[in-house]
Amino acid sequence: MAEPVAVLAIIIDAAVGWPAPLYARIGHPVGGFARMIGWAETRWNRPTLSGTVRRAAGVVTIVALIAVAVGVALFATSLARLVFGPIAWIAIGVMAAPGLAIRSLYDHVVPVARALEAGDLEAARARVAMIVGRDVATLDEAGVARAAIESLAESVCDGVVAPLFWLLFAGLPGLWAYKAINTADSLIGHREARWRAFGWAAARTDDVANLIPARLSGVLLCVAGWGGWRTMVRDARNHASPNAGWPEAAMAGALGLRLAGPIAYDGIVTAKPYIGDGSTDVSATDLRAALGIYRRACILLLVIAGVLAWRL
Repeated sequence: MAEPVAVLAIIIDAAVGWPAPLYARIGHPVGGFARMIGWAETRWNRPTLSGTVRRAAGVVTIVALIAVAVGVALFATSLARLVFGPIAWIAIGVMAAPGLAIRSLYDHVVPVARALEAGDLEAARARVAMIVGRDVATLDEAGVARAAIESLAESVCDGVVAPLFWLLFAGLPGLWAYKAINTADSLIGHREARWRAFGWAAARTDDVANLIPARLSGVLLCVAGWGGWRTMVRDARNHASPNAGWPEAAMAGALGLRLAGPIAYDGIVTAKPYIGDGSTDVSATDLRAALGIYRRACILLLVIAGVLAWRL
């Protein structure tokens, strides 16, 4: 039987996540990646530098991030095996758990549903603003619920499936290399003029890293949601991202809703295609249903990881 590292990581993250007292005391491991990116961006993404230089600097930044992540993870894995011997997998599972976001994602979305159920639109807007980058000040209840569902669906890949995929494929180094790439994409992988050149490598590397996990996430949500296959296959490419559309379209199809569409960033409304065929009048009930699909998807992942550990 293979070492059930992934099983242990899922259980730890789902049970306790990354506790707030621990975060307050030492922060989170991805904070180290963020500081490295900030250091590089300050020095190598100056407006006075040419686009070519900034793009090359972005490539160097991503390579350095991955090298650090892989190097630290390899050292930690080797040290665990040296110190703990046959039970080193337990230590490795503990070190893998912070790379997942099962509990964190759930804990961020549930308060949005509770605020909507209580009729407190301002609180709901404040809560959803913590998980989305769009303008939320003018969102009505349906807009808040849709934003939360879209973020939940997309984060199934980034926060759950992709880290587990790379953990199973390449061990602890694979998981933390993915987290480094994904952190860089979230911070600098944007299309705005400031980031376009420097963040190019981050965005493209993240696209490649999520290529398989995004599609697996869509399949997982269709299975957990007992449907949505047709919408996923048809509308996945309606999203600007080559990957994020797969879980979002799967969730839209499973819920029978219409997601995406026009969206505002920094006061500018961008016309984007819709995903799904249903109503855009989304409610807290729909958000709760999405959370139910998410819970079932996480249980399925635990079962799959257990089967792989037992069979391999």
